[in-house]
Amino acid sequence: MFAHINGSVSSVGEKSVVIDVGGVGYLVQVSQPTLLEIRGATGQVKLHTHFLLREDSATLYGFIRTNERELFQILINVSGIGPQIALNILSQISLEQFAMAIINDDERALTRISGIGPKSAKRLILELKETMKKRRGTFTEGGSHLPASDAVSALVSLGFTEREAEEAVKVVAPDLSGGTVQTIIKAALHHLKERTG
Repeated sequence: MFAHINGSVSSVGEKSVVIDVGGVGYLVQVSQPTLLEIRGATGQVKLHTHFLLREDSATLYGFIRTNERELFQILINVSGIGPQIALNILSQISLEQFAMAIINDDERALTRISGIGPKSAKRLILELKETMKKRRGTFTEGGSHLPASDAVSALVSLGFTEREAEEAVKVVAPDLSGGTVQTIIKAALHHLKERTG
């Protein structure tokens, strides 16, 4: 129903944003990589969207990149994988890492994602292996945002809250353009230590 939405950012939550389009605020659920980019954006933003209508709800999901939306749409068609788990996947593992985990039968990498247990990991591999092999290139392009996303996930796994991790990465990432995940994590940890020390 909605292919994309283009407007100014009215407010930003932990997992959602409100986009103002001609005076109307659209509540859009987003992944962490998209949220990070929106927080750093100025002026108008464009989100590629997926509208999900259910008996008891109507929800709009938004993504900065079309390949992120494409993977979301693939994921929600897997048995037992709802939109919230799909967003967890997009938030906690890069598109390329996810594709490689599926192709390589890497259940361990998948079960590190919240909401994914051994059964779900096996189901994802079973149902998506051929799709990932055919469309692997789609999910390995335009990965400039991935190190920051991976750094946030790593900091959360170290015990920091999502908000703390996102804020630290947001502060240090602009100075480390092209930096590796490890470089960003190191700088973010230094920033967090300075702030709390």
